[in-house]
Amino acid sequence: MKNAEEIWEQILEGAAPLLPNQTVDIWLKSCSALRMEDDRLVLDAGNSFVAKKVKDSFLATLESVMQRQGKGSGIDLVYDSKPVGAEETLPPPQPHSPISSNGLNRQYDFTSFVVGKSNRLAHAASLAVAESPGEAYNPLFIWGGVGLGKTHLMHAIGNYAQGKNGNTKVTYLSSEKFTNELITAIKNARTAEFRAKYRHVDILLIDDIQFLAGKESTQDEFFHTFNDLHTEHKQIVLSSDRPPKELGDIEDRIISRFEWGLVTDIQQPDYETRIAILKKKAEQRRIPVNDDIIGFLAENIPSNIRELEGALNRVIASANFSQEPITIENTQEWLKDVIGNGRRGPLTFQSIMDVVSSEFGFSPEDICGKRRTAEVALARQVAMYMCRTHTESSLQQIAKDFGKKDHTTVLHALKKIEMLMKEDARVRKIVENIDKKL
Repeated sequence: MKNAEEIWEQILEGAAPLLPNQTVDIWLKSCSALRMEDDRLVLDAGNSFVAKKVKDSFLATLESVMQRQGKGSGIDLVYDSKPVGAEETLPPPQPHSPISSNGLNRQYDFTSFVVGKSNRLAHAASLAVAESPGEAYNPLFIWGGVGLGKTHLMHAIGNYAQGKNGNTKVTYLSSEKFTNELITAIKNARTAEFRAKYRHVDILLIDDIQFLAGKESTQDEFFHTFNDLHTEHKQIVLSSDRPPKELGDIEDRIISRFEWGLVTDIQQPDYETRIAILKKKAEQRRIPVNDDIIGFLAENIPSNIRELEGALNRVIASANFSQEPITIENTQEWLKDVIGNGRRGPLTFQSIMDVVSSEFGFSPEDICGKRRTAEVALARQVAMYMCRTHTESSLQQIAKDFGKKDHTTVLHALKKIEMLMKEDARVRKIVENIDKKL
């Protein structure tokens, strides 16, 4: 009888043209041929998720090819030494339910985090905290722009700590969820339960802490939660889109506590780090992507990791659905609304000023100058808002770019535009137009 592995390889070769593009690479190559038994090939699918997908989507084609080749009568799937029967109901697949009850996403760990110059300190600090909660840096405050890996590191801390000690109590949540749960607890007279939930953990991870701004009751509750945990040497990890000193409408007593431990930032990934990230993601998907495609994506999408991953996923999905090869030309077509007609670079103060000037009809000199007419002042505030939301520049740097000595002018502009966008349809439309052009 022929070797089971050879038979499986021949079946894959014959089935590949009949299956959706890259099905073999994504789903079938991970299956291992165990043996031939009663003229049937026994395959180990590895886990229930793959077993169900193969059984539901590809098994009929595989068995047809096998029979046509004269290799056997059928295929039996197993995983974890359990047979997958025709009547069996498989348990929910792990990849669709990565979130544990404490809010942690099991897919985010340190091994899948790509370290580069832009995030090296944040990664090292996070690992130190995970190794020794409550001892290394407490609190750990990680700040940076959207999609740069702050949330990944927070989940990695929790997953690592629990993996090291299964008794470690970890809770991850967003500041918005913290607020909503507090409101519900107050409404239902269950604040004692709320406090017990968050003041009796070993590691508390709160994402997007900047959204506590202006919420006085939530800030007061957080303040006492922070104090209780810190006094008991329990670890606190916080993330934000800006450093503590630039957070508005948050009490000074809370800001000062943010700085008790270590404040570290994550910057936009450099070209080499973007290359490494894309290669890691393609490897995780078990899909070969040529280096020229990786380089093209890394060069054209410099802003953040989330956009990089989204672009790669879109390219892979487009290739799968269209059954076209992944080439530079096809990638440009599939991502034309993302990268535009030419290669784009990171937005700068000057590129933003050019667009804002065109929208308002004022020169950059007028916008940066001392004219105080209402329309020029609005243009100036919108430009400051755009610089803050579309670049990694600090408030101080933006103030310097506009010839201002104090960053409070920029902070006032941000608050003013955020308010006007809610209340003034014209301002909202102007900001949307500029966003599109940028």
